[in-house]
Amino acid sequence: MQKQESINIERLQKSLLAGDIKSLSKAITLIESNSPGHFEASKDLLNSILPYTGKSLRIGITGVPGAGKSTFIGTFGLLLIERGHKVAVLAIDPSSSLTRGSILGDKTRMEKLSRSENCFIRPSPARGSLGGVANQTRETMLLCEAAGYERVIVESVGVGQSEIELRSMVDYLMLLLISGGGDELQGIKKGIIEIADTIIINKADGQNINQAKISAMEYSSALKYLNHYTEGWDVAVKTCSAIETTGLQELLELTDEFEKVTKENGAFEKTRNEQLKEWMDKLFLERLKSKFL
Repeated sequence: MQKQESINIERLQKSLLAGDIKSLSKAITLIESNSPGHFEASKDLLNSILPYTGKSLRIGITGVPGAGKSTFIGTFGLLLIERGHKVAVLAIDPSSSLTRGSILGDKTRMEKLSRSENCFIRPSPARGSLGGVANQTRETMLLCEAAGYERVIVESVGVGQSEIELRSMVDYLMLLLISGGGDELQGIKKGIIEIADTIIINKADGQNINQAKISAMEYSSALKYLNHYTEGWDVAVKTCSAIETTGLQELLELTDEFEKVTKENGAFEKTRNEQLKEWMDKLFLERLKSKFL
């Protein structure tokens, strides 16, 4: 049985590195499994693909519920593909506290993006995990990188001030907000505002354009009193409309600039090393808890 399992893992690894989408889906299902028998297999798979990971830009998308995160990712992802990137989207769906089930409907809200050959979309349930992400989000990102995806986008569930685990696993964090929802008052509070690399006021279209501009100015003023998370990077506040695609080209350029600046000043590598330490701590505690129970 162990010999057969080893052969399967070897085949899965080879097809995964070749960019096979079915193998990528199968690999993610394996590492998300709660079955004790799958633990060693998933560990072997991850160890085998680690040398082929780390070459993507990991982008986190978070924000208040109703800010249009899925619509934004659908449009933003298509623009990334037009620039020649392969895009993977990991959409974290909230789980019911009663049934533990999730709708997993984000893919239907990214219809055009999901039809692209250069895009892979994987909805995953949060299953009660705090921080707006799933338990195996880090591992899933590694699998996507090994499969050749250069831009890995993680869409968190709608998060609050303290649920900021997403920040510890991505390079670049976009915070989506909307104007007129009372969010402007939150700009001066420490929490998720001060860990964002770019703040985006979405739905800046129609009669909401002027209000979005006002909200952007208020957030810009509030940022003057907060520390910036990424060394050497000044947080920008931008407005956009994911439906009308206005302002998104500027956000694409800002994303490229972030990658360039942080890699030149060493902040990119420093952040990755710190994230590896946090990941190791989490794995240790999870393994300890599993052994104890």
